[in-house]
Amino acid sequence: MKLTNELATRLLLTDTDLDDLVDVRLGAPEDIDDDYELPADLPILPVRNTVLFPGMVIPVTVGRQKSIRLVKKAYKGNRIIGVVAQLNQQKDEPGTDDLYRLGTVAYIIKMITLPDGNITIIIQGKKRFEIQQITQEDPYLAASVKQIDDNFPGANKKEGKALLQSVKEAAYKILRLNPEIPQEARIALDNIESPMFLLHFLSSNINAEVQDKQRLLEMPDGAQQATLLLEYMLREVQLLELKREIQTKASSDIDQQQRDYFLRQQIKVLQDELGMDSPDRDLEEIRIRADRKRWSAETRSHFDKELSKLQRINPMAPEYPVTMNYIELMVDLPWNEYTKDNFDLKRAQKILDADHFGLEKVKERIIEYLAVLKMKNDMKAPILCLYGPPGVGKTSLGRSIAKALGRKYSRMALGGVHDEAEIRGHRKTYIGAMPGKIVQNIRKCGSSNPVFILDEIDKVSSDFRGDPSSALLEVLDPEQNSTFTDNYLEVEYDLSRVLFIATANSLDTIHPALRDRMEIIDIAGYTVEEKIQIAKKYLVPKQRKDHGLKPKDLSIDDKAIQRIIEGYTRESGVRNLEQKIGALVRKVTKAIALEEEYPRMIKAADVQKMLGAEIFDKDLYSDDDIAGMVTGLAWTQVGGEILMIESSLSRGKGVLTLSGQLGEVMKESAITALSYLKAHAEELNIDYRIFNCYDLHVHVPAGAVPKDGPSAGITMLTSMASIYTQRKVRPFLAMTGEITLRGKVLPVGGIKEKILAANRAGVKEIILCSKNRKDVEEINLTYIKDLSFHYVDTVDQVLEIALLPQQVSKPMRFVLPEEREREVEKATY
Repeated sequence: MKLTNELATRLLLTDTDLDDLVDVRLGAPEDIDDDYELPADLPILPVRNTVLFPGMVIPVTVGRQKSIRLVKKAYKGNRIIGVVAQLNQQKDEPGTDDLYRLGTVAYIIKMITLPDGNITIIIQGKKRFEIQQITQEDPYLAASVKQIDDNFPGANKKEGKALLQSVKEAAYKILRLNPEIPQEARIALDNIESPMFLLHFLSSNINAEVQDKQRLLEMPDGAQQATLLLEYMLREVQLLELKREIQTKASSDIDQQQRDYFLRQQIKVLQDELGMDSPDRDLEEIRIRADRKRWSAETRSHFDKELSKLQRINPMAPEYPVTMNYIELMVDLPWNEYTKDNFDLKRAQKILDADHFGLEKVKERIIEYLAVLKMKNDMKAPILCLYGPPGVGKTSLGRSIAKALGRKYSRMALGGVHDEAEIRGHRKTYIGAMPGKIVQNIRKCGSSNPVFILDEIDKVSSDFRGDPSSALLEVLDPEQNSTFTDNYLEVEYDLSRVLFIATANSLDTIHPALRDRMEIIDIAGYTVEEKIQIAKKYLVPKQRKDHGLKPKDLSIDDKAIQRIIEGYTRESGVRNLEQKIGALVRKVTKAIALEEEYPRMIKAADVQKMLGAEIFDKDLYSDDDIAGMVTGLAWTQVGGEILMIESSLSRGKGVLTLSGQLGEVMKESAITALSYLKAHAEELNIDYRIFNCYDLHVHVPAGAVPKDGPSAGITMLTSMASIYTQRKVRPFLAMTGEITLRGKVLPVGGIKEKILAANRAGVKEIILCSKNRKDVEEINLTYIKDLSFHYVDTVDQVLEIALLPQQVSKPMRFVLPEEREREVEKATY
């Protein structure tokens, strides 16, 4: 215990004049002998308006004759007395029934005789006790008592520590709110280490009635005392806070009107001296700007009403800046103000071709829109949605479209937006209200017909603040957005001339009604050949410029770019490709800065030296001379890939096993293929008994990669047919297509990516559904000139093309159960 009795005495004697009478200098509590002997008949000192707690040092003025005799005798002896509070504070001669039953053993530190005959004693509490029986009433009270030790169960546990910390924080709040408490009290609190001494110290000094303090003293343990003490202290905190709030309000109400008057006068003088615009001049300027606006009659009426309201508001009132901001928004918005479109279609085509390689469908759609606008000169803007994987240029395409049209450009990122007010704005009555991002961006553009990019529209989310997707329904509906109403603006604004272009990575998460309002333009990604051209025309020059190099300092060979694409990136777009090219350029820049040797023309052999080992393996066709091996084609988000499927048979009971992390759709395709083979076993020269005597295992390598989709239907069926008939599959052949239980071949998607992947892998022939012919015709002939295509409608046609007629591999002899039994009997005989 680091708190000295001298400090405690000073804290507790602030309302007395004892310090003027005597200089009390005390040692620490440890200096006082605690090994006192409790007498059999303990002298009892009744006190008024005071409750003594163990460890506390307080002054007590003694005036009653019985009490004076008790104090003088005790002071000459062992100085041990019992201090008990009176039940009735007004009674001069308290008896047995007028005292509380629980008090505190006290040690008389000092006795001071005052000039009026009274005696003041300074006592320190020791232990609590309970009166068992009053043994004496004259010449003073005495009683047999039972001493009570302090205890705090769980003081070192989490609950006990949290309770003590809460008590201490409440005490700090009282110190902060009550300026009458001396600052030494905080020092005392900071130095108290004993939990029980802390509770007794605060219980003794809390502003509470005697009966409340007596309840604290009578608590059986420290935990219950701390809980009751915290209740009293929190009540005191509430009273102090209420008192301060009332005083502050009363003071501010008295001075507010007079202060406002003086401030307004001073502001007026300062504005005149500095030549600053007064509110009247601001309103006149707004009125002049408003006269130039091409508003409808309803909008003009609404503006005049708001302006009139603003003129009646005191410029120092809190409503004035809110209304002024609203008025300024109305005059800042470009009502019916449009930029002139550039109808030079050839120029627009050149700009689109210069900024982006490929993307023919998107460019064609933009040119169509310009052509119609040129002929009609008035057309509601379409709502386009560019859908595709990351890094294919969806966002940057919007900027090129704005440049081609000669319009202003604005972009709004919708990723993570979950507040409807971001689209529609807040109500004007809310604190901190703002218009929606649509209106804010149009205000920045200064034009009512910009190209507006709604980026990542598939990542809009909803919560308790509303559904932004539903709010976008009005914005993106050509039949409704001519009367779009922002909650903050409160009047209709025409968005029908805005060219909205949304971008998305996935269509599944877009609200169905919202998706229905947009024209989806699929950007599937770039082929390796397209990526090479993009790197040569855009990425390499851009990286050279960003790193301060000139064309003569560095160039990259086509083969090197292709190696980067195939070995270090696996994506549909070109974002990672640009990063890898940037890594090459940085190494060259470093070599130039250090005056080291470096290759000015980076070739394929230099790539691995500069970027390290390749990250991805290139998929190549594997011509295994074994039945059951078939090459399929798959689509992924990073482009097309070849897919190897292999089957094997083992003696068993006809169980089908599928492995390779196949999805549900792919598993169903395998089951369908097996069912078809069982139904047409005779036509395919397969002994039907084999299906019950041999287990079939179909495996798709790269087992750590999840795979799903119906495209591998004919591939799986061909693999099963090959293993059952032991007919090898035609070499350098790949296939893709979905099958039905009746043996029909259905079309699938991703044909362009699959065919290009097959070409890169060395495949020479491809089997497709006849309905996919149109997809092949859209591919540039340069990419498919070395491939031949077989278009089929049925599974029979697939097997006729894929399986070689002769048995090129070693024939496999299937031993049926009855044959096995005969062989065993013959060998035994």
